[in-house]
Parts: sequence; C-alpha cells; structure tokens
Amino acid sequence: MEQSPEQLLLSPLIPSLPDDVAVDIVARVPRSHYPTLSLVSKTFRKLIASSKLYKRRSQLGITQHRIYAVLRNLKTNEFSFYILHQKLNGYNRLVRVRSLPFLSSRARGSCCAPVGSKVYVFNDISALSFDCNSHKVRCIPDIPQRMAYREVNALGKKVYVSGDGYCRYVEGNREGQMWQKSVTVFDTETQSWEPTLVYEDMNVGVGPFWCDSVVMEDKIYLKGYVDGGDSFVYVPEERKWEAMDEVLNSREWEGACAVDGVLYYHDPSEKELRAYDPKQGVWSVVNGLEEFFAVETARSKWCDAVSYGSDKLALFFPKKQCGERVICCAEVALERRQGGEIWGEVQWCHIVIGDGLFDMVKVVSVTV
Repeated sequence: MEQSPEQLLLSPLIPSLPDDVAVDIVARVPRSHYPTLSLVSKTFRKLIASSKLYKRRSQLGITQHRIYAVLRNLKTNEFSFYILHQKLNGYNRLVRVRSLPFLSSRARGSCCAPVGSKVYVFNDISALSFDCNSHKVRCIPDIPQRMAYREVNALGKKVYVSGDGYCRYVEGNREGQMWQKSVTVFDTETQSWEPTLVYEDMNVGVGPFWCDSVVMEDKIYLKGYVDGGDSFVYVPEERKWEAMDEVLNSREWEGACAVDGVLYYHDPSEKELRAYDPKQGVWSVVNGLEEFFAVETARSKWCDAVSYGSDKLALFFPKKQCGERVICCAEVALERRQGGEIWGEVQWCHIVIGDGLFDMVKVVSVTV
C-alpha cells in the first residue's frame, strides 16, 4: 500500500537529523534541485511528491514561479504541456510533463489559466485541472454550453471563459438561434459553473474572434483581430462589457502579458517591447533592449510574453540556429525609473526546445 506523507518519514530522510528538521531543510532548497533530490531514495521521491513539503514551503514564505507551455507537435499535431525546467548547469529547457494528458487538436489560443497552484484547462474534449506541485489531474465539469473562440482568464478564485455563445432568441412568434458574446464563470472553490452571462446587444454572426486577452485592474481585456474594432473589456464586478480604450486598441498587441498592472507585448515590426499603463492611458517603449531585439528576434514572426513574478517577464520566440528552427526564452527584468520611463535588462536567454517540430500555443505562469 502507498504510504502517507507521515508514514514515509518513518524511514529517516537524513539519519543524523530529526525528520522535521530534514523536511525544513529540503523545503528551503530551490525547486530546481528537486528532480535531482528525488533520485536519492524512494523516501526522498515520495516527500518531494507530497503536500507536506509544499505546506512547509508556504509556511516559510518560500515561493517560486513556474512556467508551463502548451506546444503543438507539427508532425503528430499533438498538443502537450511542457514545463520550463531550470537546470543546474544554468541552461533552461522546456520538458514535456508526461503525466499530463494530450489536449484537443483544436486547443489553439487561450485554453488554460492558473488559479493558485493549479492550472485549469478547457478544450474541446475535456475540462480538467492539475496541481503544479504533484501534477495530479482532476476532471471538472465541462463548460455548460457550446462556445467558440474562447479566451480563458482567472480573477481571484474564478475562471472566466469568454467567447461566442450559441444562444436562443425569441422575436415575436418566431424562435431562432444566433451567436452572441458571452461569459461563463467557473468557481474553483465550489467546483461549479455559474449561469452564463450573455451580452444581448452584441450579435456577432460567425465571428469575430479574439487574438489575445489580459487581466488588468480586475478587468478582462479582449483584443479582436479586426483593426481598430471588435475589442472589448469585461468587468466581472459589474457583470458588463465595455468598449476598449482607443489608445490601447490602437496597436495590434498579441502574445501580451500584464506585469504589475502594465501590459507588455513585443512589436515585431518595430523590434521593440511596448508597454501600456492603463492608469496613464499611454503607450511607451521599454528602453535598454534595442540590441537584444536586433540580434535575437530580428526574424521572429511571433513572440509570447508571460509574467515571471514581480518586475519580470519571460519572452518566448522562434529563431534559426545552424539552419534549424528552435524556440528561445529570455528572462527580462523591468525597472520603472524616475520620470516614468521603463527599462528592461535581459537576465538570460536560452534555446529551450529544438528539433524545429513545435509551435507555441499558450504560456502560463504559476506561483508555487
């Protein structure tokens, strides 16, 4: 029979120390060392997979940021979860999480969102969540209605799935169905869906669909593909839709993320990292990254950004290396200086996956 976290400690972790002290020591070790520690013994392996260790880390206030990516294999068309693994030699790599299932072949766009130490996933064949400490998967109730062009975002303990819902309408004595913008909400505490909210004045036919979304100021910003239009803001607290600010909507941001309430995205045409502060309502350029973008991303057609903790973001982008297409990742530290200027500094930049076989679908950051 499988041992509980308490039972597994009957075999001393470190013979010369009390087990509570040993657990306290392991809790302070950077998580990047855990894969190596799990090879020490069966007891260590079970400890690192148990909730006891992570509860102690939480008590000590020790947290780290983990990045998960959904990649599409161009040969098999399989969509899989990968984790950015920080290796001891300093070179980081994306490694497939084999305990997590494949996603639907139509799992493009935003299909998942983190809440606490879990990631919630919604695709065409299932709805599930997985714990980022143990990678244990749990099935959850599927979306209660058909919805196309989904964008998945989290605010607090709730996950908001925005998209085009197929809704019934009554006009006189005639009934019919039409596509309308709608939001359905999954409460992660009750593990149940709330009633779908439909924006009845927004009839969309068979489109448009979103190209990106971010959460800022407790609002969900949804960017449409059509130039200058079809971009909206959903305000959960007031349960209403608003038109997006013209300045924010003036640029075709995609692959964006929000760090400390500011939106960042890489502009491939200008080879710049741009920032939008909703409090000031203006766009600016992040200084100090000109040489990096000129050398590293000069031919990249896309670049995905993800928050990497306070004052940091990670950029994923493709490039050619020795004739082979690879995906790179760079960690960028951000600093707001006197006068409001934002400066960036590249902490590291590595090839995280090679072979030329993969497309990036979605990237999420989780604090554990």
